[in-house]
Amino acid sequence: MHEWALAEGVVLTALKVAEEKNAKRILEIKVRLGELQQVEEPVFKTALKELTRGTKAEKSNVEFLTGRAQFKCNRCGRVWGFKDMKIGAEESELVHFVPDVVHVYSRCPSCESPDFSIEQGRGVWIDSIKLE
Repeated sequence: MHEWALAEGVVLTALKVAEEKNAKRILEIKVRLGELQQVEEPVFKTALKELTRGTKAEKSNVEFLTGRAQFKCNRCGRVWGFKDMKIGAEESELVHFVPDVVHVYSRCPSCESPDFSIEQGRGVWIDSIKLE
């Protein structure tokens, strides 16, 4: 499950920031989850809880924010979101692991062009960290 690897990256980054700032502990971490990443929040929360055990981040409040996906057609300029796409559950699962495969399964809703860019909605990143 890639949620554990993503959680490890978040925890290591937060701990590095806390160390650099000489913080006693981490009170809160706001994590933005890209919609295309389709992270399973319960698994991700469990991973964060386990990986922070015994660290300055133990018992910190973790808040999840959604980074909505946005696409832009390079042919007609139309901008649309992930919910506007017509892809099945199997294809959606593939996008979960490799967001760029969305190009294989989708087209611009206006002109049907396969030439579009992913403007936002990929990845997992720390939005903010509150330290003590």
